[in-house]
Amino acid sequence: MVIPDNSIYIQFINFLLLVVLLNWALIKPIRGIIQKRKELMAEQMGGIEQFTSDADTKLKDYEAALDAARKEGVEVRTRLKEEGTSKEQELMSAAGQQAATTLREAEAQIESEVKSAMDALKKDVDGYAQKATNKILGQA
Repeated sequence: MVIPDNSIYIQFINFLLLVVLLNWALIKPIRGIIQKRKELMAEQMGGIEQFTSDADTKLKDYEAALDAARKEGVEVRTRLKEEGTSKEQELMSAAGQQAATTLREAEAQIESEVKSAMDALKKDVDGYAQKATNKILGQA
């Protein structure tokens, strides 16, 4: 068994002095370093969150701009397609009218040629009929 004497008081004072010295020499600086590290980590996490937030914002802006460009492209394509269809109809209409005009002119020309040919044949019919009759009757 331990017999307490006056040295226990000296040991207790020595222990308290050692705790105070260790706290001052080791524990406070280590706690300070840990606190600085926590602050640095919090600052870096804030920077990471800000960077992530900025990246998300930029990505959303990019996607919105891309969607707007796609929408504009569809509108331009639709407009150009409609203009092309309209121009095609105009050209087809003009070609149809030109073809109809050409056809009428050709029909009129053919009719005129047929009439002149018929007139020429009618003039010569009497002469041919006379010649045929003379041949049939034996008259030279």
